[in-house]
Amino acid sequence: MSGKTVVLGKGYIAEKVLKNIDAANPDIHIAGLADTQDQILRLNPDTIINCIGYAGDNNVDDCEIKKDKTLTANVFVPLILAEIALRHGIKLIHISSGCIYHYDHLKDAPIDEDKIPDFFELYYSRTKIYSEQILKILSEKYPILIIRMRVPLDSEPHRRNILTKLIEYKKVIDLPNSVIYIPDFIKALNHLMKINATGIYNVVNRTPLRYPEILEVYKRYVPDFRYELIDFHTLNLTRTNAVLSTQKLENSGFKIRDIHEVLEECVQNYVRYL
Repeated sequence: MSGKTVVLGKGYIAEKVLKNIDAANPDIHIAGLADTQDQILRLNPDTIINCIGYAGDNNVDDCEIKKDKTLTANVFVPLILAEIALRHGIKLIHISSGCIYHYDHLKDAPIDEDKIPDFFELYYSRTKIYSEQILKILSEKYPILIIRMRVPLDSEPHRRNILTKLIEYKKVIDLPNSVIYIPDFIKALNHLMKINATGIYNVVNRTPLRYPEILEVYKRYVPDFRYELIDFHTLNLTRTNAVLSTQKLENSGFKIRDIHEVLEECVQNYVRYL
């Protein structure tokens, strides 16, 4: 990859990207178009990777309370960056979310990138839909790449890591979900940058994960660990448990691993950190 890359954001995904990609991570205050444009142009980037977003301090239910913060981070910021990028010929890579669909595990096929999002019950999901749909239209003419992630899994403990969450919850549901293993996300990001991909790509591992599957691996290393299976409906939470297709990503020339191929590696390294 040639040229200067700038990563925007200070959160979990930004940290992971910066550990693995040669990029600057400036402190930019995004309040409006003109001032943001001045700050960006001083950096003279060829590529902007936007990792700015708000999914709640604890979980997405916080977005229902902090509506202004959610709308600003998830909608206004990416649209301001898109306007700057298209004005000045800068590649924009926007890290989005796959939590934007209803999904019926009994009858639905894995969701591809062409399906129109329909999960509006969560404010968080609505804001991700707002920005994604505008960026999708712009990407037909301008160099914009939208990467949809779902449920990050990693070998390092972190409150955003689904393995950390499951260990702390101890009560888990047993439904298939698309998950992305962070080391594979980084490899896919590098690949999509290398081929100068545009448009929307689902970036998740092949085949869905049932959460008990990884906890059973974890129990082999931590035998005293116990967890309880619960019915999703008893949680009384508005959530989507969706499965995304990886066909477009694989057709681009990237072989994404089956999620079950990474579980042993993930848990082994996770336990070493502990």
